[in-house]
Amino acid sequence: MFKKVLIANRGEIACRVISTLKKMGITSVAVYSEADRHARHVKLADEAYYIGGSRPDESYLKVDTLIELAQRIGAEAIHPAYGFLSENSDFARACLAAGITFIGPSAESIEKMGAKDAAKTLMEAANVPVVPGYHGKQQGAEHLKNEADKVGYPLLIKAVSGGGGKGMRVVNAPDDFVDLLDAVMREAQNAFGDDRVLLERYIGKPRHIEFQVFGDTHDNYVHLHERECSLQRRHQKIIEETPSPFLDDATREAMGIAAVNAARAIDYNGAGTIEFIVGEDRSFYFMEMNTRLQVEHPVTEMVTGQDLVEWQLRVAAGERLPLTQEQITSTGHSFETRLYAENPNNLFLPSTGKLQHLIFPQANENCRIETGVEQGDTISVFYDPMIAKLVVWGENREVARARLVNALGETGIMGVENNIAFLETLANHPDFINNNIDTQYIDAKLDGLLADSDVELPQAVLLAASVRLLLDEQKAVASMAAQSKESNSPWFDTTGWRPNGQSERSLYFKYKDGEPLDVTVTEHDHHFIIHLDNDLEVLLDESNGSSIRLQINKCWERFNILKHGEELSISWKNRWYALTVINPFEPDLSGSSLASNIIAPMPGKLLKVFVNPGDSVSENQPLAILEAMKMEHTLTAPFDGVVDDVFHAQDSFVEADVTLITFVEPE
Repeated sequence: MFKKVLIANRGEIACRVISTLKKMGITSVAVYSEADRHARHVKLADEAYYIGGSRPDESYLKVDTLIELAQRIGAEAIHPAYGFLSENSDFARACLAAGITFIGPSAESIEKMGAKDAAKTLMEAANVPVVPGYHGKQQGAEHLKNEADKVGYPLLIKAVSGGGGKGMRVVNAPDDFVDLLDAVMREAQNAFGDDRVLLERYIGKPRHIEFQVFGDTHDNYVHLHERECSLQRRHQKIIEETPSPFLDDATREAMGIAAVNAARAIDYNGAGTIEFIVGEDRSFYFMEMNTRLQVEHPVTEMVTGQDLVEWQLRVAAGERLPLTQEQITSTGHSFETRLYAENPNNLFLPSTGKLQHLIFPQANENCRIETGVEQGDTISVFYDPMIAKLVVWGENREVARARLVNALGETGIMGVENNIAFLETLANHPDFINNNIDTQYIDAKLDGLLADSDVELPQAVLLAASVRLLLDEQKAVASMAAQSKESNSPWFDTTGWRPNGQSERSLYFKYKDGEPLDVTVTEHDHHFIIHLDNDLEVLLDESNGSSIRLQINKCWERFNILKHGEELSISWKNRWYALTVINPFEPDLSGSSLASNIIAPMPGKLLKVFVNPGDSVSENQPLAILEAMKMEHTLTAPFDGVVDDVFHAQDSFVEADVTLITFVEPE
């Protein structure tokens, strides 16, 4: 077995690999970029080395730098994890040439599955079902259009070298084909350096179900059952689970056999995933193979009791697979959900900034937290905005789902926009509970899901916010008094004290875009009378970190409360609510920004600018495409108008919050 392994990656997956290396007594070596100088994976590793600038091409994608470092420090193997160089055949070949073990498949296997068109041809030869379509070498727009007409609409345009939802568009009508083809080719070239595409028949109401496979150098191949990955947005997975509640035993067995046949067809070594698209009638077709560990591998570990990273290490070291197919069992049900720094109410645009507060549920045998960040870290523009993965297990699907809901309610994030409320809505939605989903579900039902996330503010949450604000003020006053010789002076009391009267305060909050909420509180130490529609008696039992326990009219309730500046984030009954503390004597300037200014939501590159000064535009018309955080973001006009000025040219790099385009209403 290896004595020292270098991890050519970052974030939560680097931390995940480090945990297994520590368990096996193997020295772990982390690498880091300028932006990751103080990252969690750097702190956890036995050794850590700086490899370059913040951009991936300056650090994590530098093959020569990684190889030279591994040789210099005596690392016998490199674990690529997922993303970056994990499916780069040149990197695998360079490791081999340098006498370093690449913990993954051979370069030849990666190449066979790396190009989706060639992979489909190979799978057809191995009797693995494939989706009808075109995956030929001719890539001219006219030829592709003719082939698309043969396949029929709707169809899917996919980048040959794509992955992670990038380089993929659905074409519903012939007239849309050329424009969407251009978008896919452009995105594919930017993301993968390869603009080739393939065409596939679009399967209506499809399921995305994948099988975890493993192979070794002794001609042994197994699968470790399936993962249901149908709950997606823009082709990116949000919640995964195993086993799939959609498959019957016969289909599950047939798909498992096909997955193992696919791995055997390319002499596969290590961990891989065969992804299938499954129709309403449970017909299934090979979609692609990921020749690496998957983001969602923890759900497989939870139900099988196996450490897949340990399997990778043992197989890479030349050992046989730890178990035969007959010995692999699955028990219970597991969910994984991905927490992102993004704004679901603004087209899921990624959010950057400092994690002012970050709390997670207590990890145990039924709950895992996979993260690469800590409170105080910054979500930067350079990398994927995933904050963490919550992974839960239960004896059955409903028990596991209930634990997922609880875990979300105990997870708090402040400092960046995040998708917790959206995930809570999904996890509690009747369609999810009853398994009435497919890969199109979120995109088709997004408006309703966002509306469901926009819940009314419960009175109990407002009470908890008021108590937390008063407690913070008491602490501040006590601190000031402790530093003063006049600690008993009433001038140090900001709680509404007045002579010959009770202590009474008026507090003001704002919830979403509603009117200010006025809360009057009469305070007696830890006993409060809160005046709303009726008087409510509130007793504070305890305040411990982010958690407080209140007795509201004889009923005990627990709240998790995070506060940063004037912002409050409160969890009650597994639901998070965001409030803002306001000063009623200050003017509300929240609506003063001009809607006619199109602002860059984050740093990035202007791939396209569609308008010029003087052009007339209509509401929701695309104005520009900004590439940031590995995704394209279309900026649109908020109302009908005329372009006044365009401040940055196509291909320009722009900073966050700069004005890109201004326009005025037509006269």
